[in-house]
Amino acid sequence: MTLLFACIAPHGSEIIPQFAGDKLRAFGKTRWGMLTMAQLMKRQNVNTIVIATPHNLRLRESIGTIISEFTEGSFETENGSVKIRFPCNRPLAEAIYSKAKASELPVVAVNYGTNEGPASCMPMDWGTLIPLWFMGSVSEKTRVVVVTPSRELPMDRLVEFGAVIGQVAEESSERIAFVASADQAHTHDSKGPYGFSPVAAKFDRLAIKAVEENNLSTLLNLERKLVDEAKPDSLWQIAMLVGVLRKVPMKAKLISYQAPTYFGMLCAAYVPKR
Repeated sequence: MTLLFACIAPHGSEIIPQFAGDKLRAFGKTRWGMLTMAQLMKRQNVNTIVIATPHNLRLRESIGTIISEFTEGSFETENGSVKIRFPCNRPLAEAIYSKAKASELPVVAVNYGTNEGPASCMPMDWGTLIPLWFMGSVSEKTRVVVVTPSRELPMDRLVEFGAVIGQVAEESSERIAFVASADQAHTHDSKGPYGFSPVAAKFDRLAIKAVEENNLSTLLNLERKLVDEAKPDSLWQIAMLVGVLRKVPMKAKLISYQAPTYFGMLCAAYVPKR
């Protein structure tokens, strides 16, 4: 078994201490959750992290698989800045792309800058950077694969793509983790950019229940109106995780949940059953 860990990881910038400002304590529970998941991943001796992010390339009706040699990103606020860079596991990314293409999934292989070498470097979005700031140190030689879902595709297509990731991982000699970078409902606070909706709390309760019952599939058939009002950015990456777990069954553990501002943050870890 080479897919050894998976998780749902939030990406609110205030989780990183340098960006927290006066919200350092408010985001403390999720910061602890991220550090806990990083330690769980480290125990599995993972050397490659496949991360699905909602904030990288937005390819209409297409799933993106990044095949650049590197990915690099920086994030800056008035409180501080960070910059990270990782080599990509290009052979694994190519294998995922080829398998998905052979399965007739709408997938695109994407590079940036140059075809190869140091300038073949995909800019890193915050949905990638923030989880990797915590989890990228699990190995001195950590490599990454970035994938991007499309919200225009049916959920079952994203599940199929996740199953491809699981299958390719199982056929690989790498020690792999899958990270679904995901925040939950974004309408918890009337002062937030998306306003307030009472269904935000309902959506997040359903997400917590789905983790606790180890049945994320229940989230993929929610009413469109509920999703539109709750405004999560999690479902599409979770759909990929559902597919991964169908190929590599794992035990679920809810690590933490909180909604200190307008969006909910859930940390959940998945480890092999055996």
